[in-house]
Amino acid sequence: MIGFDFLRPQLLWLAVWALPTLFLGIYGLRRRQQSLARLVDVRHLHRFAPGFSRTGVLLRVLLATLGILLLAIAALGPVRGYTWREVQSRGLDIVCCIDTSRSMLTEDLRPSRLERAKREVRGLLDRLKGDRVAVIAFSGDAREIAPLTHDRVTLAGLLSHVSPRDNRMGGTNLAAALSQALALFDGRSGAHEAICLLTDGEDLEGRGLELAREAASRGIRIFVVGVGTQGGGKIPILRDGKAEFLRDPGGAEVVSKLEDASLRTLAESTGGAYLSAEGSPTPLEDLYGARISKLEGRNLQGGKRRVPHDRYQWALVLGVVCMLAEAGLRERRFSDRRLFRRRLA
Repeated sequence: MIGFDFLRPQLLWLAVWALPTLFLGIYGLRRRQQSLARLVDVRHLHRFAPGFSRTGVLLRVLLATLGILLLAIAALGPVRGYTWREVQSRGLDIVCCIDTSRSMLTEDLRPSRLERAKREVRGLLDRLKGDRVAVIAFSGDAREIAPLTHDRVTLAGLLSHVSPRDNRMGGTNLAAALSQALALFDGRSGAHEAICLLTDGEDLEGRGLELAREAASRGIRIFVVGVGTQGGGKIPILRDGKAEFLRDPGGAEVVSKLEDASLRTLAESTGGAYLSAEGSPTPLEDLYGARISKLEGRNLQGGKRRVPHDRYQWALVLGVVCMLAEAGLRERRFSDRRLFRRRLA
């Protein structure tokens, strides 16, 4: 519907029931006309079945069909327009840092390391309750994708656009990501704050551990998901419109491997933890359930939530009216049928 969104599009199948209602209703009308024609001459039909009306039956069929469609629309949850409301809740502030360097395009994890990292963050969003989340993408530098917010729907949408195409600098700079993440926190107590780092561990700048110590001094824990495999894989690139693999200056194809030792050291230096995506189907959710959710929450203020304006009421009311009108016409039909039988007798 133009201008409308739906909260429950998965219920669209309910509208399909309108089609058999329409077809069976028309089929029943034809059968009834044929039955009456065998019993009574068409010229005398109005005397023996005064209540029968082809138009009336069609009206009942259309009312039932329209009623089902309208009730299905109401079940879909039509919304139009939104209001932003201030949200106060108790929870954590979590910053997710996603590595978007070229090595994250490696396909040793399907469909790629980057897509797996984004899937992990989406899974985390599905588990959150009162926590706020921010998203940072980083390569040779870091960029904020979304500030701390409760709006998980918007965050999930923004994740779809995270790509190496937006990198301003090549390489992998964990320090830039951690510095950007620390800047998003309010600087008071780190007990309610956590950083989730999703990367293959190739820190080309080498200052990640230094920023991790700064986070630890503020009481902020870093939880790391190693995205990649020990065996590694080649890095796909496009050159002159053709797909090939990245090569080093000597012409050999580069094989990117997960460097989990340095990532584990970085996480544990802050009191956090490390898990590899190679050994767990849902490492970020596992970290949240076992460790992150156990951190001390606090009353969070300043977040905003987008509240949709429900528009289901009109469809619900009209749908009920159509069904009641159809039921009223059906009752009249039964009364006319009894009268028809008495006259035949």
